[in-house]
Amino acid sequence: MKKTLIYIGTVFAISTIASIFLDSANAKETNIDNNLQYPTNSWRLVKHTFRLNIPQNNNALSQLIIETPSTVAVSNEIEVWDVNGQKININISVKGRQIIIEFPEKVIPNTKLLVNFNKVQQPVTGSNSVYRLWAKVVGSEVEIPIGVAQFPTF
Repeated sequence: MKKTLIYIGTVFAISTIASIFLDSANAKETNIDNNLQYPTNSWRLVKHTFRLNIPQNNNALSQLIIETPSTVAVSNEIEVWDVNGQKININISVKGRQIIIEFPEKVIPNTKLLVNFNKVQQPVTGSNSVYRLWAKVVGSEVEIPIGVAQFPTF
């Protein structure tokens, strides 16, 4: 009889422990089912600003042509300022991934411009965003390569 009681007690203890572990395992599965999955491609709104130095011995600037990287989405909120804080009058047109900024008023040589791309959608991870830039001067239709502007992701 003692052996039977010990046996029943042991079975009861093991079944109690097993049910606790099963409940615990079920609770973990429930928590996993309720978790949110974030997209792997997270985006962030940023502002990309670069400075353009127009050399002294050049003609006045008529256009700035900017090829945007395929990894970003640039809004039409673009501003151009001179170093004195004066907003420059511009006209913007878009051809695919190219943004063409026209200057109706001459931008004289030996000037520094700040170009602001406001509300740029950029991925949080990945490679740097690299913009390629060309310029046209008054009296010429030749696109002159002037460099790149590079912005890291963060």
